[in-house]
Amino acid sequence: MLPAGVEAKVEGSKLVVAGVLGKQSLNVSALVQVSVGDAKITTAVKDRTDRRQRALWGTTHSLIANMVKGVTEGYSKKLEVVGVGYRVSANKEKVTLQLGHSHPVELAIPAGLEVKVEKNLITVSGIDKQLVGQFSALIRQQRKPEPYKGKGVKYSDEVIRRKAGKVVKAVGA
Repeated sequence: MLPAGVEAKVEGSKLVVAGVLGKQSLNVSALVQVSVGDAKITTAVKDRTDRRQRALWGTTHSLIANMVKGVTEGYSKKLEVVGVGYRVSANKEKVTLQLGHSHPVELAIPAGLEVKVEKNLITVSGIDKQLVGQFSALIRQQRKPEPYKGKGVKYSDEVIRRKAGKVVKAVGA
């Protein structure tokens, strides 16, 4: 069932979903039939016994569900920057990260995404689930959290398994 305020239509091999937050489109494989009717989007395949068609069927269904959720609620990921001297700033076009490298790292923000920075917390939000996750992963990749002190960029719900440092041997043993 489509939520109120969401419109969907099929244009050739493309499905277009529009809602209160924006509009998204998906190129659908020729092996999967998509139809829109009475506030429902249905997907089907010609041969349910073919493994490849079943895989495309499920993937297409998930992508459509993500599109519908994206245009109604949107997606967001939160990242934390942990470390002395690590700083983050953002404007409309780019995110600037100072993460202990000899130079600041500047990342261009893709169209359709919004990045907010509050102290050491970065929030990436948008209507495209894949784009939000991919840009968040790109930010995290600049300095992954290390296991000894936990310094780096991590997702806010990520748990870092900590390791013990060097153990000094007892004198005379």
